[in-house]
Amino acid sequence: MAETSQYCTFFLDKLFFGIELHGVQEVIRFVEMTPVPLAPGVVSGLINLRGQIVTAIDLRRRLQLSARPAEMQPGNVVVRSDDGAVSLLVDEIGDVVEAGDDTFEPPPETLQGSVRNVILGVHKLDNRLMHVLDKDKACHIAEEKELVPPNDERRQASHRGPVT
Repeated sequence: MAETSQYCTFFLDKLFFGIELHGVQEVIRFVEMTPVPLAPGVVSGLINLRGQIVTAIDLRRRLQLSARPAEMQPGNVVVRSDDGAVSLLVDEIGDVVEAGDDTFEPPPETLQGSVRNVILGVHKLDNRLMHVLDKDKACHIAEEKELVPPNDERRQASHRGPVT
């Protein structure tokens, strides 16, 4: 008999995804966000979740999907990570789905780039495929390298050599 796991499911750009239920703290509707200046591109902002400040990560950006239409308000799948609670912004919340190990396939070799790191594999369900996300990698906020603009005076001064 195959072992089964439960997944919190959601949709992104009409694609069906799931995260193991034991890592999910709660699922809530849209919450107003406060933007964070100079934050990495995947960070949409911060939300106040009953007094707890939570970082909101846009899964569309994380998975390099097209931008969410401006009129569409995302839902929040709040998960527990090593750094505390993180909200994963999704298009639509689904149901809790149970899937057995016998329906699971690892990601295909043809899947390339950062998406391959975030997707653990796929469950073949009766009427669709469910992409299974690695919660920890989906929550990871990669820091972008600081680039100094070419017209920055500090950079120009460092290339001039010593002042005599």
